[in-house]
Amino acid sequence: MTQKKRSIFEEVGETAKPASTPPKGGLIDIKGSGARRGVQIWLAVLFVMVVAMIMVGGLTRLTDSGLSITEWRPVTGAVPPMSADAWADEFGKYQQSPEFQIQNKDMTLAEFQFIYWWEWGHRQLGRAVGLVWAVGFAGFLAARKIPPGWTGRLLLLGGLGGLQGAIGWWMVSSGLSDGRTDVASYRLAVHLGLAFAILGTIAWFMFLLGRKDAALMTARRSRDAKLFSMSTGVMHLAFIQILLGALVAGIDAGRSFTDWPLMAGQVFPGSAFDIDPFWRNFFENPALVQFIHRVTGYLLFAFGVVTWLRGRRSANRATARAFDWMAVMLFGQIVLGIGTVLYAAQLHIALTHQLGAVALWTLILRARFLSQYPIQQSVRGRP
Repeated sequence: MTQKKRSIFEEVGETAKPASTPPKGGLIDIKGSGARRGVQIWLAVLFVMVVAMIMVGGLTRLTDSGLSITEWRPVTGAVPPMSADAWADEFGKYQQSPEFQIQNKDMTLAEFQFIYWWEWGHRQLGRAVGLVWAVGFAGFLAARKIPPGWTGRLLLLGGLGGLQGAIGWWMVSSGLSDGRTDVASYRLAVHLGLAFAILGTIAWFMFLLGRKDAALMTARRSRDAKLFSMSTGVMHLAFIQILLGALVAGIDAGRSFTDWPLMAGQVFPGSAFDIDPFWRNFFENPALVQFIHRVTGYLLFAFGVVTWLRGRRSANRATARAFDWMAVMLFGQIVLGIGTVLYAAQLHIALTHQLGAVALWTLILRARFLSQYPIQQSVRGRP
């Protein structure tokens, strides 16, 4: 057997390098990884647009604009009235609604146009969200850039968006009949709850796409199961609080009792069960609905603090910081909620409180994600 002669410049311990080296992520990331960064940016755009939808929806509710458009026209409704006759026709339709006949008989055309534009803008923004999703999904699909296993997830987002449009009309239609001047509060809660579910789904997908599959699999092996379970509980309780907040907004309960920590000078409002039948109080009685919202807020704060105390002891600094930020926003949201009550849900304070809910929701999800997928850090504890 003959040996190949060494060059005089070759180091004694040197070995030949392989022709190709697999990427650091391992075989799982070698082929078909897709445009993870591109999809993540697209989802970030959708995230911002959904936040805008939630805020404009809040403005629509606070300005009593939600019932100004009495028809659901997903396609032709994108074109607003373009002439005096068209405006008169639209105003005439609104004049047939219970809200106008009972509450707004003295409304002028100019005043109607003000509330019309808010509702039209809200619906138009919804159409824009759907368009951005459809164009982005079709583009990534045609270019075969969707990461493996993500086609169904991204389709789910589109399906949830379509469902949200249908639920939006289901909500509006409840305020156009039976002598009502507002939408049914429980339908408003479903509508807002689904908006936050969509927002949370987008955020979670963005977190996942921010790291390679191999890194996620590695991180999962060192997850904090107890902390993940506790943060999941905080997430569920926060979602219930969001639904209760929608019930409060739906019946203007935030403007009914403007003292704190008592309600009309009492620990428990005496009018909490004045409506018959009994079950309607939980949806339509401002005293009981606001009381439940307050108590749930206290419970969320207490459980959130306990979870934060557990999270700040995490050996992973990124995870601990995530729970720190969650706790900061949780405290801020409690303060905003109290301020909203004391100032009778004035427009700017109520909207800030709603934006605070969005921020807190996102930070809870981020802390929960990092307890499940901690970021790899050095021995010294730096990520």
